[in-house]
Amino acid sequence: MADRLGRRPTLLIAQTATAVSVAVLGFMQDPVTIAGVAFLVGMASNASRPAVQAMMADIVRPEDRVRAFSLNYWAINLGFAVSSMAAGFIAEFSYLAGFLIEAGMTLACAVVVFLKLPESRPVATAKRAEGDVGLGTVLRDGRYMAVVGLSFLVALVFQQGSVGLPVAMGRAGFTAADYGFAVAVNGVLIVALQIPVTRFIEHRDPRTLLVASSLLAGYGFGLTAFAGSVGVFALTVCVWTLAEIVNAPTQTGLVVRLSPAHGRGRYQGMYTLSWSVAALVAPLMSGAVIDRFGAAWLWAMCAGVGTVAGIGYGVLMRRPAAERRAPESAPADADTESELSAA
Repeated sequence: MADRLGRRPTLLIAQTATAVSVAVLGFMQDPVTIAGVAFLVGMASNASRPAVQAMMADIVRPEDRVRAFSLNYWAINLGFAVSSMAAGFIAEFSYLAGFLIEAGMTLACAVVVFLKLPESRPVATAKRAEGDVGLGTVLRDGRYMAVVGLSFLVALVFQQGSVGLPVAMGRAGFTAADYGFAVAVNGVLIVALQIPVTRFIEHRDPRTLLVASSLLAGYGFGLTAFAGSVGVFALTVCVWTLAEIVNAPTQTGLVVRLSPAHGRGRYQGMYTLSWSVAALVAPLMSGAVIDRFGAAWLWAMCAGVGTVAGIGYGVLMRRPAAERRAPESAPADADTESELSAA
């Protein structure tokens, strides 16, 4: 939709559908209908992500994209932190009010898109290459799909912060409040450090950043095996949060560079899918590992997966020096060849 209809229409459809489905979800009582409407909410809300990322790539200069994606990631986490606190207070009054307020805010966002946001799709390029990029094109792009696979591995590790960590802490005798304190460090650090860290990394070699962040994520979770207090758990959260701060904008910037301008929506959609699949696999994997072998094995696996991802990025992004020196100042609607050389 983002590539065929445009970024703006896709955002309007996705946000309007999200608002309606969230409002309907608030009235559901039966578990089966709750699951069905929740599926619609997930589909509608996630449909906006590739469109947003493609639009940012359209309008931001290549040399500023890491900073732009970092700011977007910062805003998402700031909104998550505020909504998490507000949700508790709203739920004390009415759960239905929470759903309706969310629906109203999402609809307001759609109105802002309609009134203020122009279409950004590179029309000339899209017309010139009409029909050239489909899902099969993305799947046959070996280098890009390798990046998607590595992204899946990294996402699988990061998912343990909300999947494996609470289970492991609960089994070790820690309370829900203890987990809440430890994981809150993640949001606080992202809000506090995302922008200043981005200033430090935005012009550095993406290969080095992705290798380092993958290793840092894997071994940050690996260190959890040695945690025996809430303070130590919080320290391990600090380690893998730093990896998240570095990885998120760098990875998204790499995805843009490997995507043709007229196919950014499909390419971003495939990248987003890697995180969605990880969110599906992680609970199944971590639950089975903890039940059969214990939490220590899960953290050892995280270290191993992070190592594999780091090695993968190091091998995949190795290229001749001439290619590394290729300029990244091409216009945002450059053709595929310019984007690949910028990578």
